[in-house]
Amino acid sequence: MNIEFSERLKSLPPYLFAEIDKAKRRAKEEGKDIIDFGIGDPDSPTPDFIVEAMKKAVSDGTNHHYALDAGLASLRVAIANWYKKRFNVELDPDKEVYPLIGSKEGIVHLPLAIINPKDKVLVPEPGYPAYRSGVIFAGGKPEALPLLAKNNFLPDLGKLKDAKLMFVNYPNNPTASVASLDFYKELVNVARQKNMIIASDLAYSEIYYDEAKPGSLLEVEGAREIAVEFHSLSKTFNMTGWRFGWVSGNNRLIEALGKLKTNIDSGVFQAIQLSAITALESDDSHPADMRRLYQERRDYLINGLRSIGWKITPPAATFYVWAKLPKGYSSSIDFAKMLLEKADIVVTPGLGFGKSGEGYIRFALTVAKDRISEAVNRLKNIL
Repeated sequence: MNIEFSERLKSLPPYLFAEIDKAKRRAKEEGKDIIDFGIGDPDSPTPDFIVEAMKKAVSDGTNHHYALDAGLASLRVAIANWYKKRFNVELDPDKEVYPLIGSKEGIVHLPLAIINPKDKVLVPEPGYPAYRSGVIFAGGKPEALPLLAKNNFLPDLGKLKDAKLMFVNYPNNPTASVASLDFYKELVNVARQKNMIIASDLAYSEIYYDEAKPGSLLEVEGAREIAVEFHSLSKTFNMTGWRFGWVSGNNRLIEALGKLKTNIDSGVFQAIQLSAITALESDDSHPADMRRLYQERRDYLINGLRSIGWKITPPAATFYVWAKLPKGYSSSIDFAKMLLEKADIVVTPGLGFGKSGEGYIRFALTVAKDRISEAVNRLKNIL
């Protein structure tokens, strides 16, 4: 029997990180000592106090049943309290907060809840591939929203096309750029004039350096009339494998996403919800330690690359370094292949994040300092 994939599935490009993982596995099978700057997965474990909370919760049989789709009331209150403490934003925990099985699934499912076939959606480019995938699954039409170096990797709001939905992501993956509240105010004004929905991905809000503490789109007056914001504990508390996130903001958009999800999943495992409450109610000591670790690695990598003539601007946030290709190179994919073949180093080619990402590669700072030093030494021999 000839089984055909759906047209929507066939229209998706190969998933960037899956392709990188395949190449990395092949190299490891050949016995190579790979230094992996590819996928942004924290190399440090989840903090012990969260793990202990999980052990206690998972040992309680009352947590082994189907979870409520909207999550525990105490969880939604904890999320609202965190937003109040972090951004001074008041959220209604019953109408403006909804837990997700990781923010990625909410981001991908949102278009399915509000987009009709042929509806246009503005997708940042370079950008996280899941935005485009969600639009394609919904039958919508993704329109590239170029993020260019000359604009500090912010979209040119004066040239914004008409669309039903627009994704924004600051601190940004992969460019590591940060948006100001003034930018968000202008964005909200433009979006309201165009009757356009905004979906803000704030997954990296707690990874910042120096004075670059990011704000929230929801701090802007009127934002909740047109916008939702996605967040996650994956990067803030090294909980990528736990799959916990949430969406907050416009109650009608949250209602639409919630209605969709009741037909797709049965909520977040309750033991994970209880562990998330523990994380959200903790002080800032773990995120602060995490920021110091990544800043030390950032400076170590940037200084090492500068010492071999590769000049790169240090990122103000995220655990990524968005590096323009050295002189003499133009293809990010060819350059990434060359690093893997000649130096056993894995990086992410910028083209994988969209056409506007060509000419760059992304380093993830999820590598220990001694391995960063080794990587710089290897690069010294081939650049």
